Order: sequence, then structure tokens, then C-alpha cells
Amino acid sequence: MRNDRTPMRWLPWATLVAAAGVLSVMTAPGQTAGLSVFTDPLISELDISRTGISASYFFGTIAGAAAQPFVGRALDRFGARSVTIAIGVLFAGVLLALSFVGDILGLTAGFVGVRMLGQGALSLAATTAVARAITRHRGLALGITSAIGSAGISLAPVGLERLISAVGIYDAWRWEAVIVAAVVIPLALILPGRGPQRHNLDTLSTAQIVIQQESWALGEAVRTGMFWVIAASLAVSGMLSTALAFHQIALLGEQGLTPFEAAANFLPQTVTGIAATLLVGVFIDRVSPKLFVIFSMLTLAGSLLLLPIVSPGWTAIMYGLTLGAAGGSLRGMEAAAYVRYYGTAHIGSIRGVATAINLASTAVGPIALSLGVDISGSFTGPAVAFSILPLFVAVLAIFVRPPHRRSAT
Repeated sequence: MRNDRTPMRWLPWATLVAAAGVLSVMTAPGQTAGLSVFTDPLISELDISRTGISASYFFGTIAGAAAQPFVGRALDRFGARSVTIAIGVLFAGVLLALSFVGDILGLTAGFVGVRMLGQGALSLAATTAVARAITRHRGLALGITSAIGSAGISLAPVGLERLISAVGIYDAWRWEAVIVAAVVIPLALILPGRGPQRHNLDTLSTAQIVIQQESWALGEAVRTGMFWVIAASLAVSGMLSTALAFHQIALLGEQGLTPFEAAANFLPQTVTGIAATLLVGVFIDRVSPKLFVIFSMLTLAGSLLLLPIVSPGWTAIMYGLTLGAAGGSLRGMEAAAYVRYYGTAHIGSIRGVATAINLASTAVGPIALSLGVDISGSFTGPAVAFSILPLFVAVLAIFVRPPHRRSAT
């Protein structure tokens, strides 16, 4: 009888992980990959410059990032279910409003909404729900969640490029609004409510009591070096991968790829992104997260240094594979690492600040690369220069020690 019940013991675990993974996919309309295929059509439709749309993206993303600490606090207070339902309604509304945009101001307001709700809030809610609710094989659960999200987000540009070609940018946004509402709101009902942090300690196991006692408050966490090493790796990865993805059509076009080939380069990024996310998820509970930070930063630097020799064929595929591995290893590491070092009681607030830093960095990337192109006349020069940033974080990670708090007597 015990063996017959064993699969059922995994059903709630698998259901939550699958729901959070699909919710992560639904962040695609607010992710850089999902927005990148709109960039060139918007430049033509609204008659604005590449630097102008990058500046719009910058201000929209910075404003969206400012809300993430409040989203994290809401997750700690109200639980993932209620917060995610609210995010789904608002996100669909913003996408619908974007379909009526006619100038740069309206576009900037739309960027605020989709970056705040898609890239930031919905992603934060999905992964925080898993990090808090699952204690058995947490790293694997977060790895699978991130892998599902990574796969969907990476595949989104190919489908969206075909959709935009068929119906135009405005109807494409309307289709996105319908899909987000139809998927996010029902799946949010699967997520846990306010439960775990409300338990009476008398009803918890000894292990759970230790977890509660060892959880760090936000103010304590931000005073440790490891918090900032992880945040810096997220920021550098967010800045550079967003810059490359936002301008991917033009960037790879400069290297000889067609628009469809450039959009399809997200596919090799997906392959190694998923593989890296799953592998990190398997080992994150047993291996120091610092190793994955170093690996991610070195592969990110490698992809930037590889860009000057990219051309149609195997070099473009190698570029995509390397870039995907860099991002995937961080996605599988971040949430599990923060829980490992700082506990779960305040994980929403802690990750809310980290997400705000990450999201703010993504605002800087596209405009920094665009300005570099204006100065140098090509994408490759600025990309190579930016490789110094991940190399610096990799060196920093070697010397920072894991956080330790003195036991109270």
C-alpha cells in the first residue's frame, strides 16, 4: 500500500511546480525576449530612433523596478495566490492598453506596466511561491520551474515574430492580453495563500522551527556581502543579456543573419538555458552557489567576446548556446541561494529588493548598448568592452564568504 501511495505524494509538488513554470512562461510579454521582436516594427510605426525607443524602455523599466520591493512585501503578507491574481488582471489590462499606443509617451507608460508586472512581479510571485512552499528537493523544484519558464520565454520571439507579421503589433498585443488573462488567473488559484508564515510554532516540526529561527530579516540580509554578490551577478546578467536580446535582430543582422535567423537564435539559447537551469537545480542544495555565479559570469563574458566572429552557421549557434548557459545557470541558482542563506520567513522582501536591482539593470542595458553603437558605429566594440563587468563579478565572488550570524544566548 505504501508504494501505491508514493506517486500521490509527489502530485502536489509536481502540480505547484508545473503551475509556477507556466506562470513564468506568461511573463514573456514583459520580458526582453518577448519585446525584442516589437522593437524594429515600433521604430517604423512610431517614427522614432533606436536610441529613442531604448530610452523609453529605460524609463519604463526603472519605474517598473521601483515597485518590486513592495511586491515582495505583499507576497510575504498576503501570499502568492491573491497577489498573482491581481498581477494577472493588471498585466492583461496593460497589454490591452498598449494596443492603442500612438506615441513615445504612451509606449513608455506601457513599458512601465509590462516590465513591472511581467518581467518583475509575476516572475517574482511564481518562484517565491515555490521557494516558500516546497522544502523537499527545493533546488530541483526551482530548477524545473525556471526551466519551463526559460523554454517558453525563449520560444516566444519566434511565435511572436510570425504573429506580428500576420496581424501587426497592435493586434498581437491584444492576443497577448487575452492569453495572459485566460492562463494566469486560473493557475494562480493553485498557488499557496498566506499559510506557511502564519503557522503556530507549536504545530511545526523541529526542523521547521529551526528554519523559522534562522531566517534573516531584509535589513540583516542586505548587510552581508553574499547578498550583493548574488544581486550583482543578477544585475550584470540582466543588463548585458537584455541589451543583447533587445537589439538581437539588428545586432545579429550586422553579423549577416536575416531577421528570422536572428529571432531563431533564441532557440539555441533555450537549449543550454534549460540544461543549465536543470543541472543547477539538481546540485544547488549540495554545492556552493558561488560556483554557479562564477560559471555564469565567465560564460556571459565568453559570449560577448565571441560576438565579433559570429556569422550565419555554427558560430551563431555557439553564441546562442554560450549566452543561454550563462542565463540559465543564474535562473536555477538565485531563489534557492537566497533561501539557503537567509531562510524563508522574509524571502519575498529579500527577493523583492534583488528583483528590483535586476530589473533596474535591464533598463540600463539596451540604452547603454545603443549609445555605444552611436559612438562606435557597430555592436561588436561595445559588446567586447562590456565583458569586463561579468569578469569583475566572477573575481569578486571568489573572495566573498557565505553569511554567518552570531547565535544569541
